[in-house]
Amino acid sequence: MRNPIGIVSVLGILVLGAYGANPNPKTEKENDQTSIVITFKDGHQQSYLMADVAKVEYRDASESTLGPEHFAGAWEAGTGSADGTFFITLEMNGEASKSLGASHGIWTIVDNEARISWDDGWHDAIREIRKKKYEKFAFAPGTSFSDAPENVTDARRIKKFKN
Repeated sequence: MRNPIGIVSVLGILVLGAYGANPNPKTEKENDQTSIVITFKDGHQQSYLMADVAKVEYRDASESTLGPEHFAGAWEAGTGSADGTFFITLEMNGEASKSLGASHGIWTIVDNEARISWDDGWHDAIREIRKKKYEKFAFAPGTSFSDAPENVTDARRIKKFKN
């Protein structure tokens, strides 16, 4: 055995060098924290880690022919009470805001209508009922888009957004 202190010193330097090359080692699971968030028709959301997803399939996606540009923009809609109106803004990135109640929400297109889920639990749908004629359907917290709406009012786009 030549010089045990020299051998231990060299090994120590190699270990420290290896640690310095990756000062924050993470496991494979920690590195793969990308997730997908699914918003269901009733407005609730579920998050899944992409590491747990083997395959994603879209069925009947061809039925929805409208893109976000069809609804993106600023809208004026009725509140459901006499002559009350408020404003809804639908951004191209899926963010929504309004001038009444909880101001933040998210929106998506489902069955050719804009479905908005607000942070306070309310959710609205803007539907084209005939060519360029829209209505806003308001759904109370705890209900789904397939339930009877709390109120239905006219909706009018006042500014169109483009991507």
